[in-house]
Amino acid sequence: MRKHLMIMAIYFKLNFASALEYRASFFAQAFAMALSNSSFIFFWWIAFGQIGGRIAGYSFEDVLFIWAVTSSGYGLSYIFFANAPRLTELITTGELDTYLLQPCNLLINIVCAKTTLSAYGDLVYGFVIMACFYPANAAAWAWFFYGVVLYCLLLTAIALGAHSLSFYFGDASTLGVMATEFAINFSIYPKSIYAPLVRVLMYCAIPVGIAVHLPLDLLKEHSLFFAIAGIAGTGAYCAFACWFFYRGLSRYESGNTIVVKL
Repeated sequence: MRKHLMIMAIYFKLNFASALEYRASFFAQAFAMALSNSSFIFFWWIAFGQIGGRIAGYSFEDVLFIWAVTSSGYGLSYIFFANAPRLTELITTGELDTYLLQPCNLLINIVCAKTTLSAYGDLVYGFVIMACFYPANAAAWAWFFYGVVLYCLLLTAIALGAHSLSFYFGDASTLGVMATEFAINFSIYPKSIYAPLVRVLMYCAIPVGIAVHLPLDLLKEHSLFFAIAGIAGTGAYCAFACWFFYRGLSRYESGNTIVVKL
């Protein structure tokens, strides 16, 4: 575990240094993403102003909480594990070969190799929402951090599992993109608006409900059992995604492509 954390830290340091090489572009992308996300606050403010009270059992502050968790969790995932959504590309182009030749843990090496500049804007955006609407609520901050970590891991696992289908069926990029988009869409709206079957998907097949809606429920009604269950469920899903990746890897055929990785 210590070795894996060291690999992640080294990749983060290198990717961050690379991002700062073009500081204007880095800050512009981060700011643009945060500004884009802010437009949704305005949308919800208008919606609650017109309807008043609660929407599907959620108050305005509740919606902002799930938005904060989703935004920062997404940002954290795409800062540390941005290569997971590129797995299909690595498989179909043969670029995966270069990772197979390196001595460190294959999966950690793959998912941590890239970062997304705009993701820093997403990460900060969630913290800004919390600072504005939950400034002195210690419980809200605790469950926020809980949700962000779980969402980061689950979103990465969802992308990894979906794109690992490329080992079995060829180009699964469309399925990978759809899985990620579904995960995000399930996260940013009150769960009560979805049909029961969709809610099952939110906690099983694409289990972002564990990372977003569960922390909100725990904020309102503390439950150690459900908090531990959320961690266990996240761990189980991540373990399955890793197993599915390595099982598919046994079917991989080299692309015979010469790739230099600096």
